[in-house]
Amino acid sequence: MSASPRVCKVVLHRLLVPVISHRRVNVKVVTVKRNFCNETFKREQYDKDVSKTFGENMHNRARYVIFFQYIGTQYSGAVKVPSCQLVRKGVQDHLEDAIRKLKPLNQVSMTVSSRTDRGVHALSNSAHFDLQRQNNKPPFSEDILVEALNFHLRAEQIGITRAQRVPENFHARYCAQSRTYVYRIALGISHHSLIPLTDQHLCWSIPNTELDVGAMREAAALLVGTHDFSSFKAANSDDPSKSLVKTLDVVSIQPGSSFARAHFHREMAFLELTFTSRSFLYKQVRRMTGALVAVGRGKRSVLQLHELLLARDSLAFPNFMLAPADGLFLTKVAYRETDLQLSQQTSEERFISSGNSEE
Repeated sequence: MSASPRVCKVVLHRLLVPVISHRRVNVKVVTVKRNFCNETFKREQYDKDVSKTFGENMHNRARYVIFFQYIGTQYSGAVKVPSCQLVRKGVQDHLEDAIRKLKPLNQVSMTVSSRTDRGVHALSNSAHFDLQRQNNKPPFSEDILVEALNFHLRAEQIGITRAQRVPENFHARYCAQSRTYVYRIALGISHHSLIPLTDQHLCWSIPNTELDVGAMREAAALLVGTHDFSSFKAANSDDPSKSLVKTLDVVSIQPGSSFARAHFHREMAFLELTFTSRSFLYKQVRRMTGALVAVGRGKRSVLQLHELLLARDSLAFPNFMLAPADGLFLTKVAYRETDLQLSQQTSEERFISSGNSEE
């Protein structure tokens, strides 16, 4: 006599549960929509599906946001590169490799807040990821996580400056309230070899000893506020789902200095252009910088820059005006404290587990 379907199901469950509790299960990736920080986005679900189906213990799984810096010269950009195009790795590739060396139970998948281009640097980019330790060990404390990741990144020009445990619905990209970029320009440099080693590939050197900063500031004021920045996006970055309307909160032009100012044998004039917005279009900052420098050099008038903005056409932007990647730094990604804060219960669990987090 054959067993009933219910009996078979119970037997199968009893056979599977012990195996699943000791072995990692590969689960088909399911794409779902969830709301993170009042933004809707698509997210891959891995071990949560295992947990719901088989009851795997997930109490030691933690989500972290890390803040990191890098010299972008030798990387393809901030985000990972598809394996089929792997000429240079992206910063994310190295970060994920470092996380894997911590031997987490879950699959490593990181989300970077700001996808800087090849050659662009960062003093403070950010990313979030989930990490579940093996053998039911408690989550890493934030300080230990920073030390461990930096140990595995020691051969790279990448460094973790800070880590913080965050709620499971935190999203590094969509929770960001603003991003700040600084563009460094060295003035009066007739040849790049005259730049101190501490500034090489970290600024845009131009032969002009002076720029019309007054005209540049007048032009910069036209960019502040909410506009359609189509003329300042890269022509090859067509994405119909991305809004071309952005709000620029800050565009400032101030004197800067060499990183070796106190120890270099001669004075060097620097300018720093600062841009702050919640988000930017691809290559928008470099295009705005190039246009402002063209105004400072007298190659474009303030009126012509305004006309370029109103044109709302990426092809209207002259290619020669694009500022090089070398001088651009992402300096800050800002979040609301309320988005970073864990619940009271999770905070207490973190305090209790922190004593054993070095294992």
